[in-house]
Amino acid sequence: MAAAPVWSVDPRTGKQREQVAVEATRQEVDQTVRSAHAARHSLADRSARAAFLRAAADRLDEAAAHVIEAADAESALGPGRLTGELARTTYQLRSFADTVDEGAFLDVVISHADANQTPPWPDLRRYKVPLGVVAVYAASNFPLAFSVPGGDTASALAAGCPVVVKVHPDHPATSELCVAALHRAAEETGVAPDVVQLVHGFDAGVELVGHPLVAAAGFTGSVRGGRALFDAAAARPRPIPFHGELGSLNPVVITEAAAAERAEQIATGLAGSVTLGVGQFCTKPGFVLAPASAAGDRLVKTLTHEVSEVEAGVLLDHRMRDAFVAGVTERAALPGVDAPVTPGSGGEHTVGAGFLTVDAERLTEEGAHDLLLEECFGPVTVVARYRSEDEVEAVLARLPGNLTATVHLAAVEESDPTGRGAALLTALTPLAGRILVNAWPTGVAVAPAQQHGGPYPATTSTSTSVGSTAIERWLRPVSYQGTPAALLPPELRDDNPLGLPRRVGPESG
Repeated sequence: MAAAPVWSVDPRTGKQREQVAVEATRQEVDQTVRSAHAARHSLADRSARAAFLRAAADRLDEAAAHVIEAADAESALGPGRLTGELARTTYQLRSFADTVDEGAFLDVVISHADANQTPPWPDLRRYKVPLGVVAVYAASNFPLAFSVPGGDTASALAAGCPVVVKVHPDHPATSELCVAALHRAAEETGVAPDVVQLVHGFDAGVELVGHPLVAAAGFTGSVRGGRALFDAAAARPRPIPFHGELGSLNPVVITEAAAAERAEQIATGLAGSVTLGVGQFCTKPGFVLAPASAAGDRLVKTLTHEVSEVEAGVLLDHRMRDAFVAGVTERAALPGVDAPVTPGSGGEHTVGAGFLTVDAERLTEEGAHDLLLEECFGPVTVVARYRSEDEVEAVLARLPGNLTATVHLAAVEESDPTGRGAALLTALTPLAGRILVNAWPTGVAVAPAQQHGGPYPATTSTSTSVGSTAIERWLRPVSYQGTPAALLPPELRDDNPLGLPRRVGPESG
C-alpha cells in the first residue's frame, strides 16, 4: 500500500498547492527517532550548540522571503503578521543561545562534606542533564514560533536534546523550508543535522509519543488531541513528561468602576484582542464578565460597533472553519443568549467575527450553559453580564484553568491594597499562569519572567513554554556523592573550568 501523500493546502480556496511529502510509516518513525538519539552527542558541547542556535536564526533570516511566502500561502495569516512571527522565532533561538552560554540553567550546586551537620553530610554535587530525544507537536496557529523552529524546539536543543517534530498538516511546506535552514546551520557549526528531524502524518504522531527512545514531549493544540497524547505518554511502560498546551478561555473581569471610567476604551481594546489574527491566538479573551449597568451597556454598544467593522477572515483550515461555525451556532441557540453581532460563516471560505451576551446568573450553576465556559477557537467571545460581586465570584469559581486571566480596574482601585482590585487578583491567581491588569493577553513577550502555562486544561504541567525557563522542561537533576575529583563532570569540579555560575556550601537547609 502506497504511503499517503502530504499536501500543502491554501486555506483561502481550500485547494491543494503541492505535494510536500508522504506520511511516515512506523518503521520510518523508528528510524528517525533512532538517528536523532544517535546524534545527541553532537549537542554535548555547550559552545557548539549555542553557535548552532545562532546560526539557525541567521539562516532563517536569510530565507525569510521564501519562508514567509510559504507560511502565508498555507495559513492565510498575512505577510505582516508572519514577518513579526519570524522575528520572534529568530529572537527565541538567539535568546536560548545566550541562556546556553550563561550556564545558569544547569543549576550547579555543590555541598561539601560537613561532619558537623546532623546527620553528617557527604560530599554532594548536583547539576542538570538533558533528558534525551524530545517529540515536538507543532501548533496550527503559529507556523513558525510554535512549530519546527519554535520555542519547544529551541529550548530542547538548548538543553542538549535532539528533536523530532511532528509537522502540523496545515503547514508542511513551511516546515520543510524551516528544517532545511536548521540543517544548514547544523552543518556549518559541526552539529549533526539529525538532531532536528521531521515526521508527517497522524499515525506518525501517535507512534512518536510511544517510541521507547523518546524521553519527553511538547504539544500545542486542542484539548482532545493533547489529552489523547498525554494519556498515551502516561500509559507507556516508562511514562515520560508531556508538556501540553491544550486550551484556554482567558477570562476577563471588568469592574463597575472601570466600565464607568472608560467603557468605550475597554470595549475597543477587547474587540481588537478578540479578532486579532481572526481570533486564532491561544490567549484570545474568550470570556468576559462585564457589569449589567448603564456603564456596561455603553461597553456592549461600543463593542458592537467595533466588532461589526471587522471584515470576514480566513481560518487556518476548513476543518477549523466548520468547527467554529458549528460551535457558535450551538452557543447562540442556548436560552437567554443574545448575539449583538452574530459570529459564524462569512462566506464559503471565511468567517465573520461576533460576540454573545448572557446573564452571568445562568453560569453560576452547572447546566446547559456550561458550553459558554469552553474555548471556541476563532473570532468570538462571550460577555456575561453580572449584577453583583457575588455573581462574579460564583462564576470564577466554576472556570477551568487558563493561560491568562485579566482584570480591568479604575484608577482608584489600582491603589487600594485591600479593595476590589486586590480581591479580584486573589480570585484570579489560582485560575491562570499570567495575570494581567488593564491590558490584553494577546501578546506573549519572550522574556525571562514570562509564564506561558497554567492549570489544566491550559497546560498539563506547571512549566512555561515561553521564556528562558522553558529549557527546564527538558532537563533532570543528577547528584554525585563522594565522587573522586578526576571522575566528576567538568561542571562539578572545584576549579570550575567552565566558569559556570553555581552555589557552593556548606549551607544548611
